[in-house]
Amino acid sequence: MKEFFLGRQPILDCNQNIVAYELLFHLGKSDHANDTDNLLATANVIVNAYGQLGIENVLGKQRGFINVDTSLLMSDVICLLPREHVVLEIMESVKISDKVIQRCIELKQMGYQLALNNVTEINDETEWLLPIVNIVKVNVLALDKKALVSIAGKLKHWPVLLLAEKVDCGEQAKYCMELGFQMFQSYYFAKPEILTGKRADPAKLILLKLLTLVMSDSDVEDVEKEFKYQPGLSYNLLRMVNSVASGLPQRINSIKHAIMILGRKQLQRWIQLLLYTSEQTDGILSNALMQTAATRGKLMELIAEVDRPHDKNHQDRAFMVGILSLLDALLGIEMPQIVGKLGMTEDMRQALLQRDGRLGRQLELIEANEKGGIDRVQSILTELGFLGLGEFTNLELEALGWANRISETAANPIIS
Repeated sequence: MKEFFLGRQPILDCNQNIVAYELLFHLGKSDHANDTDNLLATANVIVNAYGQLGIENVLGKQRGFINVDTSLLMSDVICLLPREHVVLEIMESVKISDKVIQRCIELKQMGYQLALNNVTEINDETEWLLPIVNIVKVNVLALDKKALVSIAGKLKHWPVLLLAEKVDCGEQAKYCMELGFQMFQSYYFAKPEILTGKRADPAKLILLKLLTLVMSDSDVEDVEKEFKYQPGLSYNLLRMVNSVASGLPQRINSIKHAIMILGRKQLQRWIQLLLYTSEQTDGILSNALMQTAATRGKLMELIAEVDRPHDKNHQDRAFMVGILSLLDALLGIEMPQIVGKLGMTEDMRQALLQRDGRLGRQLELIEANEKGGIDRVQSILTELGFLGLGEFTNLELEALGWANRISETAANPIIS
């Protein structure tokens, strides 16, 4: 099987929960590889990716939106895709004809969900498909307010879900909600903007203080003292430690004993993940952030294992860089302030502040991958020199599977 590239972008509902992902499959050539590769090669990349990588690793419990052109739409190969897991996204290049409409009806009768991609106007051809499709993706970036209101108003007359794509700010997302959009997709949702002057959630500042104590190798007594000021955290810690240490002859009833059993590394990871999973008071997209941060942390660690297989400290620092890289978006505090509070090593500082150094370039690689930029991904992989596209994709899927398991147990994170 040829090397392939997998991009994945979150799709969220009005409650900021991830409900699906758009999946971008390319052969390992360029961003436009699928434009020139024949139907069978393209379809095989998709089908083999599902079979080889495992649908549960790619999507968790969510659906995957897959772009289909006319050739793939009309081909029997498309029926190899699992209808319970995918949404067939009809590209704007598909010329609507009687044959295309009949094919869409057949696929819907077979149980597939259909979406219209990149809609910027409602014309006669669009209306022919509106009774058939389940979802209409509107490109809000290409529309002014008047045109957006017009399209939203027309679509309300049809039994379709409205998805706003290419949303570039929170104000635009809120306006789309008011117009009746139920789903949203953009890189903005993977990494929300930092709002100037925003007050950080006090509960998260407590977690940040705890993280600072653990990372700075403070005495166990100091960490224990801080936990004692937080009864809820203390209870969660004891519950979690007793659940993962069930083989011990007696229950763990003291904070100090729990910290000793868990160890600093696992305690640190638990606190880092709690930062993303604790209750939100200001509407920041905790679900999407947690998924992205957890995936980044694990993928950074896996890349570091390939880069320096015998350097466990380097691998731990890589995980921390990935997890902490979204903390500014979560807390509304500029990254230099966070880095200053946590007293990090120089390579971590360079990675988080300038994307410099070994860890910084690996973080930039992951960020380019999140945006679906295969050319940039390949360029950084070539620069790093120790990782190929196929191996990187396999590591990404391992990290996605780990992050999905973390998400499913977010109320009581299990760390490994």
